[in-house]
Amino acid sequence: MARPNTPARPAPGASKGPGQLRIIAGEWRSRRLAVPEGEGLRPTPDRVRETLFNWLAPYIEGALVLDAFTGSGALVLEALSRGAKDAVALDSNPAATSNLKDNLEVLRCPRGQILQTDALRYLQGPAKQQFDVVFLDPPFHQDLLANTCNLLEQGQWLREQAWIYTESEAVPSSLPMPGNWRLHREKKTGQVHYALWQRAAGDQ
Repeated sequence: MARPNTPARPAPGASKGPGQLRIIAGEWRSRRLAVPEGEGLRPTPDRVRETLFNWLAPYIEGALVLDAFTGSGALVLEALSRGAKDAVALDSNPAATSNLKDNLEVLRCPRGQILQTDALRYLQGPAKQQFDVVFLDPPFHQDLLANTCNLLEQGQWLREQAWIYTESEAVPSSLPMPGNWRLHREKKTGQVHYALWQRAAGDQ
């Protein structure tokens, strides 16, 4: 069900160009929000986000979402705008987490838990809840993706038939993913491969 747009008001520090992200659809459609400068804080491009959320359209409403390497927060903000019930966003960068908290305040959104923490360390702890949708866009060439996926599965962080989005430098079919994850969709933009996986519970 469509929601009315939040009354427009400028985000603090918003500017034209790379220091900004645009929410594509949902409650906050076309809102522009500030993004701090820094490596790893560039928003996922609009075209990629639009493709991803077209894939997730039947599943995002009411979902519990985890964004393990949130960076700019573009994915988690888009998910909340499109009706996700709640979200947890993790990042070790204090500028990223502080900015995302500010943006949620600008949007007057009480949903969303933003934690300044290392994703692998967080996922090594006991599962505090289980998620319907997970976004994984870690820094490349650090072997973070496979380790994160294994922790999600082994730590029981995922609901039955959860959806997992990944961005990687490698072809998705070559990634050492958990045996019960099925590759649902994949595309490539430039040198980045992005894919959507579905967890098939009980099919290890």
